[in-house]
Formats: sequence, structure tokens, C-alpha cells
Amino acid sequence: MAEEIPAMAEEAPAAAEKALAVAEEAPAMAEEALAMAEEAPAAVEEALALGRPDSPEPVALERQSLLAVQWERLQRTAESRFPLHRLLVVARLGRGAAAEEVAGYHRGLFENAVEDHSREQVSGLLLLYSSYIFHVVESCSSTIHLIIQDLASLQNQGHRMEFTFFPLSALLQEIKVLVVAHNIPTRLFPDWYAATATSPVTCPQGSTQSQSTAEVVAECLTLLLKAAACIQSFEDDSEDMNENIHTLAPELLIPLETINYLYNAEECASPEDFLRIYLSPSQPALDSGTLQTV
Repeated sequence: MAEEIPAMAEEAPAAAEKALAVAEEAPAMAEEALAMAEEAPAAVEEALALGRPDSPEPVALERQSLLAVQWERLQRTAESRFPLHRLLVVARLGRGAAAEEVAGYHRGLFENAVEDHSREQVSGLLLLYSSYIFHVVESCSSTIHLIIQDLASLQNQGHRMEFTFFPLSALLQEIKVLVVAHNIPTRLFPDWYAATATSPVTCPQGSTQSQSTAEVVAECLTLLLKAAACIQSFEDDSEDMNENIHTLAPELLIPLETINYLYNAEECASPEDFLRIYLSPSQPALDSGTLQTV
């Protein structure tokens, strides 16, 4: 123990100097800590400003109840009550059928469908040629089904009239259903319009014969997209919209050769055949499910 006392005495001055150095640095460290504490609110505000440039306020967490989420879903559903579908039809005008009569027939059909059954509003474009029509309709599935049913009865009516002593003609004959597109995201047309194709563009001779029916229908859809964009511009800018619709530019109209090709395409079904296929079961009955009688 006596030997350790001189060694401790020798180390005491160095320890004292170290303690004094720490004591001298303490005020500087305290000042640095105070400066950092003063800068902290500014750093927080700067970080919030970077997160939301338009508002320096801190971002509040938005809490929603399950009832609020369900209510938002119901509101979105109410804006479009039913899924939308698109129907493309081509047909031949009956003898003596006027363009105004054909347009009025479809307009009355759509109005009755909406009023009687509270269905989705109908939009689309009816192109009236000298001897054919090309019609695109957008609405809910029940309205599309009703239109096809009415077209089937209209065509059967025309067939029955052919065997009378004084044959008359239905408004539309040899109707073909080209496409029924299901669950389309948006409408092409804001409303339903009818336009008379006075001078449509003609295709080069034999150009459609080298294409498949699907390719020809795709070209028709491309032209319909252009026509829909043009009609939308009429609705936004022009006061005489109905007059502009009746005078669509020829390059927006589907060529008559294309309509004639689709009219004669074997892949396109009549409304009656389409309904039979649509309403028939997807799988035929198996032999084990039938009762064989002797």
C-alpha cells in the first residue's frame, strides 16, 4: 500500500489537467447542444416543406371508417349503375325506308327502354347510307339485349311480309351483329347521334378481300374513335351541333365497300342466331345425364 501512494501522487497532476480540459470544453459543448436544439424546429419545417411544397403544415393522417369507405364505393357505383357494353350492327335498308324513319325508330326504341325499365342511357352513332346502315350502340347489357331482340323481331317481320300477296318491306333487312364488347371502360360518344353518309371515302378495289373479318372490324373501330373525337369537339365548341353531326367529314365515315364486306361476312350472325347462341348453355348435356327409353 505504501508503494502505491507515490505512484498515485505522480498521476494526480495529469488527471487534474484532464479534468480541467473537460471542464473547459463543457461550455462549448453546451452551447453547441443549445444551437442544435434551436435549429431542430427549422429542420422539421424544412422537411415538411419538402414533403408538401404547397403547405408547410404537417401532414395529418386521414382516418376513415368502414362506413365512409362503403359510402364512397356506393357513390362511385351510382355514377355508373350498370357495366357498359358496346354493340355494332350492320343492316340493309328496306325498300322505301327513309333515313328519318329509321332514325326515329331507333330513337323511340331507346327512349322506351330507358323510361320503362330504368336502364342506362343509350349513346352511339347511326350512320345512314343509301342502302345500308352502320350502327354502334353503348348501354347496359339489358338494353343491348332488348335492342337485339327487337332487331330479331324486325327481321322476322320482314321475312313474313315477303310471302304476302302485297309484300311490304321492314325498315331493316339482313341484319348482322358484328361485335358485342362487354364491360367497356368508357363511352365513345356522349349521346346518341344519327348522321347521313352522303359521300363516304371509297376503298381501293379488292383491299378488304385480302383482310380477315376481325381486321376489317378493327378498322371500323379506328374510324369510330376518330368520329367520336370529332363529335366531342362539336359538342364543346359549336352551337349548331346537330347540323355538324349530319355533315361529318367523308374521311370519318366507314367506306361503303367495308360495310358491304361485313354485310356478306359469314362470321357475323343474325340477331336471331346471336340470341340463340347467347342464351344456349355453354356445355352440352352429357350422355350420363339423359334417360334412354326403349
